[in-house]
Amino acid sequence: MMLIDEFDPMKGEMLQILDKEGNVVAKSLEPKLPVEILRKMYYYMVLSRACDERMLKLQRSGRIGTFAPSVGQEAAQVGSALALGKEDWSVHSFREQAAYYLRGVPPEKLFLYFGGDPRGNMIPVDVNATPMAVPVSTQVPHAVGIALASKMRNDGRVVMVYFGDGGTSEGDFHEGMNFAGVFKCPVVFVCQNNQWAISVPRERQSASRTLAQKALAYGFKGILVDGNDVLAMHAACKEAVERARSGGGPTMIEAYTYRMWMHTTADDPSKYRSREEEKEWAEKDPIKRLRNYLTAKKVWNEEFEKEVQAKAASEIERAVKAMEGIEPLKPDDLFDYMFAKITKPLAEQKEYLKKALAEREVEEEKQEIIGGFP
Repeated sequence: MMLIDEFDPMKGEMLQILDKEGNVVAKSLEPKLPVEILRKMYYYMVLSRACDERMLKLQRSGRIGTFAPSVGQEAAQVGSALALGKEDWSVHSFREQAAYYLRGVPPEKLFLYFGGDPRGNMIPVDVNATPMAVPVSTQVPHAVGIALASKMRNDGRVVMVYFGDGGTSEGDFHEGMNFAGVFKCPVVFVCQNNQWAISVPRERQSASRTLAQKALAYGFKGILVDGNDVLAMHAACKEAVERARSGGGPTMIEAYTYRMWMHTTADDPSKYRSREEEKEWAEKDPIKRLRNYLTAKKVWNEEFEKEVQAKAASEIERAVKAMEGIEPLKPDDLFDYMFAKITKPLAEQKEYLKKALAEREVEEEKQEIIGGFP
């Protein structure tokens, strides 16, 4: 059965393989995944959440700046990213920590970026992933452009682009979808519908019954998937990737999930959503769901959990040391790498900063001298 053809987004039909307790509710759709893949899924979901927990502590203690947690959305990201091959491309917004880690971007890169260091947005050369795009949906046309280039080169690569429910209200989203449909680009659109675009609820984004049905207007398939079900996300995305690679064109996946934490650490979700809603979605926790499934499959046990937690903790400690051990940027670096040749306004700003820093240094030296006397 072709999942993408079977579930009609216009009717609100949603692909789900595991219920909120981790029980298989669609046995015929359950993917036959090797044990090592199931363990990999679990590890990267646990690692992502543990990294978010550490980043929150780093942010609250002033060691990094504002960041966007992905707690609650781990299954949507891990299930989708696992469907890609190493040579394929993933194109990102600003809330795909789990997908980044699984694709091969080390946690210290994200720690650095959220700490205000632009080197954190320099993706390793052997990883086909784009840097974070904070402006909403601007990455969508970029992804379609990469996919068109792949089609023109006939290199067999597929592009997967991530965005949120709020991103579907942006013109960039519609332009990218339209272009992809017209030229049958090998791209998979993954909308992480986490119910809230900052404080704006999903029902204020679109009157459409689902967001996945928007694909139909652009001439290709869309499917609504339980985004907290990692098996369903993997099955749908794997099929979409294979379809794109074989020349079948784009697909849109709507991952129906939930942002369990704040939009960013500068946000207070208690101002706009209820505790009852948060409690209801906490019961659908994607990690707990997968753990219960793995337990039933005799893949998870206490010993395995200790191994996963220890491995994640070790990786996080390594990442924090790597982030804090890097040599700080020089003031000139803020200006010298913006353009191939520095512009006049930037040159003026550079000189202004140099002068201001020199003056501050002189003033600090004066204060030290004065402070040395009674």
